[in-house]
Amino acid sequence: MKKNKNTAEVLVECLENHGVRYVFGVPGEETLDFLEAVRNSKISFIVTRHEQAAAFMAATIGRITGKIGVALSTLGPGATNFMTSVAYAQLGGFPLLVITGQKPIKKSKQGKFQIVDIVSMMRPVTKFSASVTNGEDVPKMFAEAVSLAEAERPGAIHFELPEDIAGEICNARPIPLKKIISPSANEASIAEALKVIEKAKHPLFVLGGGANRNLIQKELSAFFKKTSIPFITTQMGKGSFDENSELYLGATGIASGDFVHLALSHADAIILIGHDVINTPPIILTPETFPNTKVIHINFFSSIAKDVYIPTHEVIGDIAHTISAFTNKIKINPVWDFKYFFQVRDALKKNIIKFGQSKDFPMRPERVVSDMSKVLGKDGMLALDNGMYKIYISRSFVTKERNGLLLDNALATMGAGLPSGMALKILYPRKKVLVVTGDGGIMMSVGDLETAVRLKINLVILILDDSGYGMISWKQKKQNLVSFGLSFSNPDFVKLAESFGATGYKVEKTEALLPSLEKALKSKGVHIIACPIDYQEANKILGTVRNI
Repeated sequence: MKKNKNTAEVLVECLENHGVRYVFGVPGEETLDFLEAVRNSKISFIVTRHEQAAAFMAATIGRITGKIGVALSTLGPGATNFMTSVAYAQLGGFPLLVITGQKPIKKSKQGKFQIVDIVSMMRPVTKFSASVTNGEDVPKMFAEAVSLAEAERPGAIHFELPEDIAGEICNARPIPLKKIISPSANEASIAEALKVIEKAKHPLFVLGGGANRNLIQKELSAFFKKTSIPFITTQMGKGSFDENSELYLGATGIASGDFVHLALSHADAIILIGHDVINTPPIILTPETFPNTKVIHINFFSSIAKDVYIPTHEVIGDIAHTISAFTNKIKINPVWDFKYFFQVRDALKKNIIKFGQSKDFPMRPERVVSDMSKVLGKDGMLALDNGMYKIYISRSFVTKERNGLLLDNALATMGAGLPSGMALKILYPRKKVLVVTGDGGIMMSVGDLETAVRLKINLVILILDDSGYGMISWKQKKQNLVSFGLSFSNPDFVKLAESFGATGYKVEKTEALLPSLEKALKSKGVHIIACPIDYQEANKILGTVRNI
C-alpha cells in the first residue's frame, strides 16, 4: 500500500508526470519540503546565484520545448526577484511555472516578516497566479494552469506554496492535463485572404515570433516551394524558416529606412504570420501609412494596435492549418513580380559583406557578426542579451534552423543572455552555443558565471565592450542631445573570468576575434571573450534612408 504524500511531493509528482526534467532556483527555508521532494524525484535541481537567472533559464526551456520550464524561489525578496523573468516569459510567449514559498498560513509566529502579496503582484504578468491552500487541490490546479501556460498564446503561471501546506499529508494524485487545441481558421476567411494574395502584384510574407514558436516549417516549405513568394522575418521570427533560402530578403530592425523596409513599402499585400504587437512592429502598418496595401494577419489570435498595426483582414486559428490550406488552394498568378524584392535582398547582402570585412578597431559590429557566422556552422546556436548589437545580429546573421538565434524583442530585458545560453547548453550539450552580451548586460547576471562553471558546461560568452549603454547612447546622439549619464568603467574581464574558474581572452586587434572564437568553441569549459566595439557609425548605417 502506497503511503500518503505531502503536498510538496504531490506537486513534484505532477511535474514528473508532465516530463519536467529540471527545476532552477534559489531555495529558502519555506521551500525545504519542496526541495526534499525534488531530491527524491528524477528531476534535477539546479541552484543559481540569483532568482532572476533561474527563471530566465526555465523560460528558455519552455521557449525551446513548448512545455513549462520551472523555477523556484522563497518568499518575499526571492519572489520579487522573479518579476523581470516572469514578465520576460509572459511577453515573449514562453511557457513558465514559477513556484514561490510563503510563511505558514494557518498559524505563524513571525508576524508580517517578509510577507508580500506575491499572488496579487504576479497576476498582471502571468496567465494564472494562486496560492495552494489545500494539497487535495494541487492536481486539478496544476492541470488547469499548465494547460493554460502551454496553450496559445503561451506564457507564465505562478504557484505560491505556503510552508505548512507544503508539509501537509494528502491523498491527491496527478491527473491528466487538458490539451487545449486551437480551432482551425474559418474557411471563408482563408478564401478571402487567398483572393487578396492572388490578386496582388507584389505579395510579401512576414514571419513573426508565433511562426518561430510553432512547428510549421514543413507547411512553410511546401508553400514557398509552390509559390516562390519572398519573405522577411521580424527579430523574434528569425529561425522560423531557413534564411539560406533565396526567397529570404532579410530581417526587420529598428531603422525605418533600412533595406527590408523598402521591400515592405513596395509590397501591395503584406501577409504576417505569427506577428504579435507585443513585439516591436516590423513597420507601421495602418490605413494612414499604407492606404493602398492589403495587410493580412494570420495567427491564433487577433492582434491590433491602433497606432501601429491595423490589418485589413485577419485569419484567426491554427497557423499550420492555415498555411497548409493556402498551399493546397492558392492559384499562382503569372503577374506576380518579385524583381524589386530580390534587388533589395542583393543590396542588403552586398552591404553586409562590405562592412563585414572592416578592419577597424575597436571592431565594427558588422565584422563581429561576420566572424561569428564563420565559426558557428550550420547547427550552432546564438543566445543574445539586449543591446545595440542585437540590431546588427538580427540584420546580418543568417539563422538556419528553428530557434537557432534566441533574442528578446518583447520585454527586451538586459541580463537574460547568459542564463538563456546556459539553458540552451543544458538542452543541447553537443551543440556550439555562443552567448553575445554587452558589458552592461553581463554585469547584471555575472554571478551566474559560477553556475555555468559548476555545471561543467562548455559555453562561450562574447562580451562586446563599449564602456557604456550603447543603445541609449545611440538614441541620445540621434536626438542631438549631449552625451550624459551612460558611461561606466568595466572590470578586467580576463581576470574576472579566471576568478570564476573560466578562461578569459581579450581581443586586442580585429584579426584576433575569429581565432579566439574558434579556439574557445572547440575547448571544454566556460570561455569569456572581451571584445572592444564601436557603434559610432550606427546613425550612418542604420539611420540612412535607402534608395534602390
